[in-house]
Amino acid sequence: MQADLSPVIAATAQWLTCAYPSGGGALSSALCEVQARQAVTVAAWLRYPTPMDAALVGMAGPGGSARLDWITGADGTGARDTDEHAWRTWVDEVVASWAACLLTDPELADLAVAALAEGSHTAGVSAEFRRLLAPDEADRRAAALLRHPDLLAPVAELHHSQLVAHLKPGQALIA
Repeated sequence: MQADLSPVIAATAQWLTCAYPSGGGALSSALCEVQARQAVTVAAWLRYPTPMDAALVGMAGPGGSARLDWITGADGTGARDTDEHAWRTWVDEVVASWAACLLTDPELADLAVAALAEGSHTAGVSAEFRRLLAPDEADRRAAALLRHPDLLAPVAELHHSQLVAHLKPGQALIA
């Protein structure tokens, strides 16, 4: 049984960087990917907080990118059934939505990273999320699309209320 979330994290981060790519060269692409991976890691660790949760998603699968592709207009490329796109089956819609929220809302990102201290994923691990929490100018330029609130809104809004409820239990949700 697979108890780690690396396939979900890798596929969901790849989906985000394909849907909202960097406009620059290799360095910009790498900076954009790091930010996506950090946001997705935080979101996945929040969504699947225990080894049992991770093992269950590893067995059942996260659901794939079909709805996300449809929402962002990336559906209909015709190559979804090939082995080349098999990674898309490991994309987790909720994790992608939560990551989009974290990339566009610094307050939620701070709350999310703080909440990880209570989970089992960070036990004995020194996890740093600087590029998510405190992006510098190069990070912002590299991930201009990935951090644009209007562009990410359709994805972020899918499961925003669930993330807020998870991070701020008992508070009224404002849409």
